[in-house]
Amino acid sequence: MANPLPALSLLETRVLGTLVEKQHTVPDSYPLTLNALVSGCNQKTSRLPVMEATETEVQASIDGLKSRNLVIETSGGRVARYAHNLERVLQVPSQAAALLTSLMLRGPQTAGELRISCERLHSFSDISAVQGFLEELAARAAGALVVELPRLPGARENRWAHLLSGAPKQDAPVADKRADGGSGGDLSLGELAALKANVARLEAEVVALKALVARICAELGIEK
Repeated sequence: MANPLPALSLLETRVLGTLVEKQHTVPDSYPLTLNALVSGCNQKTSRLPVMEATETEVQASIDGLKSRNLVIETSGGRVARYAHNLERVLQVPSQAAALLTSLMLRGPQTAGELRISCERLHSFSDISAVQGFLEELAARAAGALVVELPRLPGARENRWAHLLSGAPKQDAPVADKRADGGSGGDLSLGELAALKANVARLEAEVVALKALVARICAELGIEK
């Protein structure tokens, strides 16, 4: 069954996804001002594609989302602030909202990629938990909100995409040429982003451990 909501534009999904994301990552600044929302939509990390939306364009998207009750303008204060109403309007739990948010902000991803990219929004216990919520979203009686995409040649897992903007376009396979002339197209953009996130996390842990060892050595009077 098709999604009963009118199809959202790319910028509308970016605005909606940014509001959900920032509610979790910067709760002290939420609801967001127009300025903060423009910055969140245009940030260079955790976004695919990267955009350069103007205040006028973002305001128009806010107005469109308000007409569907997906965004609420909060009263009080000198500057207007905006909050999302995604879970209530779509009648989905917070776990499903986290998955939809990541798909809106980063594009199609596998269940494994989604588990990593959703970590700051909701911590899924394992990939099967992610898969379970995706399947529920795909089988909603009120209309599917996600779809499992056909597996790309060379890919190990199927990716999922949201349906808030209608049926997604299928990506053509990307064949990255390695220095040895072979094809490095086995990894999708999402998988590469997930690997980079893991490397960054491990590097931070190594730095923290080195600092801990140095402090212990100093306390014990041991030379490293």
